Amino acid sequence: MRQLIVLILISVLLAPPGLAHETGKKRQDEKAKCEQTKQKIRRIQSRMRQGYSARQGEKMQQQLRELRLQRAKVCR
Repeated sequence: MRQLIVLILISVLLAPPGLAHETGKKRQDEKAKCEQTKQKIRRIQSRMRQGYSARQGEKMQQQLRELRLQRAKVCR
């Protein structure tokens, strides 16, 4: 147990100075991308409730499929 604590302290002390900031920024970027993806999905769903042609419907369904896959990867 003591060795584990020593190893953790050493890794923290030897980590690059901006690492914590970069990790926090990365999380913020991921959160923003997740929210953007969700907004795009909501926008398409809203358009679909207003009526559309068959061709438009197929295009919107394809966009929704792609966005939902993207959401699954980005939003954790």
